[in-house]
Amino acid sequence: MEPAGALPPSCSPAPEAAEPPGSPALPAEERPSASAAQEARRRGPDPQGPAGRGARGGGGRAPARRGCEPGGRARRPRVTVDSSKAKTSLEALKISLRQLRWKEFPFGRRLPCDIYWHGVSFHDNDIFSGQVNKFPGMTEMVRKITLSRAVRTMQYLFPLEYNFYPRSWILPDESSFFEKEIRMMKDRDPSWKPTFIVKPDGGCQGDGIYLIKDPSDIRLTGGLQSRPAVVQEYICKPLLVDKLKFDIRLYVLLKSLEPLEIYIAKDGLSRFCTEPYQEPTLKNLHQVFMHLTNYSLNIHSGNFIHSDNVNTGSKRTFSSILCRLSSKGVDVKKVWSDIISLVIKTIIALTPELKVYYQSDIPAGKPGPTCFQILGFDILLMKNLKPMLLEVNANPSMRIEHEQELSPGVFENVPSPVDEEVKVAVIRDTLRLVDPQKQKKKDIQCQTLEHVSDTKEELLDAGPPDRLEHDANKNTEAGLPSLCLKQVFPKYAKQFNYLRVVDRVAALFIRFLGVKGTTKLGPTGFRTFIRNCKLSNSNFSMASVDILYIDITRRWNSMGIDHKESGMCWQAFVEAFFCLAQKKYKSLPLHEQVASLIDFCEYHLAVLDEKRLVCGRGIVERRNALVTCQTDGLQLTPAAHTSLLNRMATASKLADYRNHQY
Repeated sequence: MEPAGALPPSCSPAPEAAEPPGSPALPAEERPSASAAQEARRRGPDPQGPAGRGARGGGGRAPARRGCEPGGRARRPRVTVDSSKAKTSLEALKISLRQLRWKEFPFGRRLPCDIYWHGVSFHDNDIFSGQVNKFPGMTEMVRKITLSRAVRTMQYLFPLEYNFYPRSWILPDESSFFEKEIRMMKDRDPSWKPTFIVKPDGGCQGDGIYLIKDPSDIRLTGGLQSRPAVVQEYICKPLLVDKLKFDIRLYVLLKSLEPLEIYIAKDGLSRFCTEPYQEPTLKNLHQVFMHLTNYSLNIHSGNFIHSDNVNTGSKRTFSSILCRLSSKGVDVKKVWSDIISLVIKTIIALTPELKVYYQSDIPAGKPGPTCFQILGFDILLMKNLKPMLLEVNANPSMRIEHEQELSPGVFENVPSPVDEEVKVAVIRDTLRLVDPQKQKKKDIQCQTLEHVSDTKEELLDAGPPDRLEHDANKNTEAGLPSLCLKQVFPKYAKQFNYLRVVDRVAALFIRFLGVKGTTKLGPTGFRTFIRNCKLSNSNFSMASVDILYIDITRRWNSMGIDHKESGMCWQAFVEAFFCLAQKKYKSLPLHEQVASLIDFCEYHLAVLDEKRLVCGRGIVERRNALVTCQTDGLQLTPAAHTSLLNRMATASKLADYRNHQY
C-alpha cells in the first residue's frame, strides 16, 4: 500500500476506537496548535488566567490570610520539581511546569522535592523519597540484547501473540547457530533471498547499524566480543507514504509497576527517510537514507525537510499519517488497536526482570521513591498495516528544537513546532497524572467516602466518587487541555492478564533471593526453592539439582552477563524453571507446562506459609499458657512439652503426605 497525494485540508483525525481494546482518541481540537504553543512559551503563563487568579500578587487583590486564597479557601501547596538532572528534556519540562504553575528547582534543593526529573537513569541522584521519572534497571532492560531475550521468552510461550517482533539472533553468542539456521532455510527454499539488519547492543541514534545479505557479511571491526549486537530479519515491505519509508515514535508512560499501569500518548511522531524506498539489493544496501528511519541520520541528508506544518516534511505527527490513511479508506481504529496490543505485550515481557532490578534498588519495607517513566516505542507499519516493534527507548529525546545550518559549519538551534506540540503535552500530562497533591486528595476522599457510607442518606449527599474527584481537581485543572495520555492497562487487563505468566516466575525468584539488594540467586537459595516447592524426588535428586544449577549458571555467566556478583541471574533462572516444567509435565505445551509448575510451586509455598503462621500462633499461645500455669502454681515439664511438639509435627507431616503427594 502506498498512499499518495496531499492531506485533505478538511480531514480530521479518526474517532476513538471502540473497546476492547480501542485506540486512543486522536488529538482533539482543544489541544493547542504548534503556533499557539510557541506563543504561550514566549509569553509565559497568564497571571490573570483561570489557573493563575488569586495565586500571586496583583494590584486589585483583596486582603487574605496568609496561606489562603481570597474568600478564605486554603491555597493549594505548589508541587516542587528538581530539574537539575533533566538535560535534553529541560526546555520542554520548563514549559510544562509553567503551564502547571509548579515550582521548579533547576539547581536542586536541600529539602526533598515532590518529583525528581532525571535525564538518563534512576541513579542520576541519590533519592530517598518523592517520585522519580526513571525506573531502576530500565536502561539495561531495553538494550537491544536484553529486549530481544525478554521478547523471545514470551515467543517461546506464546508464539502467535508475540509475532510483532522480527526474528532475532544475539551475537557473538549465537553466531554459529545463526549461520546454520540461515543455511538450512536457504537449502529448503533456494528462492528465499533474505536481508538482515545488524544493530550494536549499546548503539543509539542509528550508530553502527548496517544491512547484510549473508551471515558471512557481518563486520568484525572492533570485534563482536567488545561490541555485541543483535541481528534481525529486515522488514522488506514497509508501508510507504510519498514513496518514503517511515517509522512511528510513540510515547508510553509506565506509571506504576505494581500494580501495572500503562498510558499511551494519543499522538506521536512519524520520522521519514529522505530517499525513495526500494527493496534491498547489493547495490542499494548501504544507502542509509533509504533504509534507516533514524532522525539523527536523516537530518544530515540534503533532502531533509524541516517543516512547521505537522502534515509535511521529514518529521510529522502520527495523527496526520492516520488522517491520510483514513482518507484512503484504511481502518485506523484497527491500526490503533494493534499498536495498543503491541505496547501492552511488550511491557508485559519487560516487567518481570524490571521487578528484579526494582527490588534490588528499592527493597520492600525500606524508604525509597516511587517511580514512573516515559518510554519511546519505535514501530514500523508493514505494507499490510501490521505494526512491528523495532526497539524501545528508555530515554527518548524530548528536545523541542533542531539544529539548522546557517553557513558551512555554523549551526543554531531553531524551535521545532512538531516536536513541541507532541512532547510538551506528553511531559505536562505525565506530571498531571503523577501529581502528588491529587493522590493526597484521593486518599482523603476515600477516607471520607468510607466514613459517610454507613448510611444511605450520607452516601447520597456525598455524591459519586467521580464527581468528588472532578470537583477536587476542577480548579487545579482549569485552563489546561484534556489529557493526551490514555490508560490502556489495567483498562484492558482482562484481555492480556493470561500473558503474565513470567511475572509469577519473577515473584518466585525474588522470594528466594534471600539478601535484599541482590539480583542473583545463590546455590543455597536455589536448593531452598527446590526443597520448599517439593520439586525433588527419586527421579530428580538434590545432586541433580546442583548439577542443573551449575550448568545453567556457568553458561549464562560465560555470556558476559553481569559479573559484579556471583550466582544465577534472572535469565538463567527462567531457563532452569522451563527445564523443570518440561521434566514434570511432559505431555503439555510449554506455556501450560510453565503455568502448571507455577501453580504447583505457589500451592506448596502457600501451605508452608500457613504452617509457619499456625506454628507462630501456637508458640505464642503455648507461652501464654505456660505463664498462666506458672501463675496458678502449675509447671509443664520440658519432657512433656517436647513430647507434645513431636506428636504435633508427626501428625502434620502425615497429613501433608496424604493430601499433597504426587
